[in-house]
Amino acid sequence: MIPKRDEALALVHEYTGSPGLRRHMLAVEAAMRAYARKYGEDEERWGIAGLLHDFDYERWPNAAHAADSGHPSNGVAILRDMGVDEDILDTILAHADYTGVEATSLMSKTLRAVDELTGFITACALVRPTRLDGMKTRSVRKKMKDKAFAAALSREEMAENCGELSEDMGEHIAFVIAAMQLAAEDLGLNGPAAR
Repeated sequence: MIPKRDEALALVHEYTGSPGLRRHMLAVEAAMRAYARKYGEDEERWGIAGLLHDFDYERWPNAAHAADSGHPSNGVAILRDMGVDEDILDTILAHADYTGVEATSLMSKTLRAVDELTGFITACALVRPTRLDGMKTRSVRKKMKDKAFAAALSREEMAENCGELSEDMGEHIAFVIAAMQLAAEDLGLNGPAAR
């Protein structure tokens, strides 16, 4: 079973109060849907996996990186009880290294490749006067070289996950920017920053 988008969004809102984390899940959803179209895969399945991948993070953040409790295991247990398809559950589990579930499917590799990158692109957009509008790959790459900028996001992990997807990093960045630009209004990143 794949939850309908409005059902998945209701779960996100039930378990996540942070607007920033909600927008992150929407950004990942947008990137997953775009890659599903590119690869000829099931856009709804991929989009729902992206939308729900962090829905339990705020409630069970899992700083200890427990393999079988906290995020994402608690969220997957909720989804399993709902009857959500196992490939979606495996994809969500595989996005966290510490669960022991490997990213072997194209969907799970794609989720890993877009997760951190959407966060980094969002950070880049938030310091631009025009947000996502007109953002170019070179400006994201320049920010990646600045180790103090969005320091919590691992450049090495982003590059490694992109490599596992067999995508060129520059093309991958451009593709994810374009996907996020299509969802810019929902992400709060459409147009000039408030003064």
